[in-house]
Amino acid sequence: MKKIGILSDTHGLLDDRYALHFKDCDEIWHAGDIGDYSIVERLAEIAPVRAVSGNVDHGEVKRKCPELEIFMVEGVKVLLTHIGGYPGKWSPGMKKLLRDENIRLMVDGHSHLLKIMYDKELDVLHINPGAAGNQGWQKVRTLVRLVIDGTDMRDCEVIEFSR
Repeated sequence: MKKIGILSDTHGLLDDRYALHFKDCDEIWHAGDIGDYSIVERLAEIAPVRAVSGNVDHGEVKRKCPELEIFMVEGVKVLLTHIGGYPGKWSPGMKKLLRDENIRLMVDGHSHLLKIMYDKELDVLHINPGAAGNQGWQKVRTLVRLVIDGTDMRDCEVIEFSR
């Protein structure tokens, strides 16, 4: 069993409350627009981090974080990226990639909109954790926690912060 902390779109902001909410997590996943690589380093002090670069990332973040990562956690194949769309409105080529790779959990960011949806056709859970940073138009900053136990994904929690 693994407890996962998920965030995106920090745009250089590291809120001390991330540590409070992710302290019991086995891994932290950052779905891009990190802003500064020091964010990844600080998150790694809490738990091991998987991070992808986003469309506004550059420099050290672009050099150290891929645009897309596919990996296994417990019995679940995961795709982590920044721009991927969502069920019914996948980005070009994403639906085929999800199907071809037999992905069961797809995590992305970019829109700054919290969105947790299940795609019945592809048998994929999609999570966009919204934006954890202050940059953008969102009124609420969000984080997500999720438990992956074998092939079971459960106990999904949304943590909200005001701007």
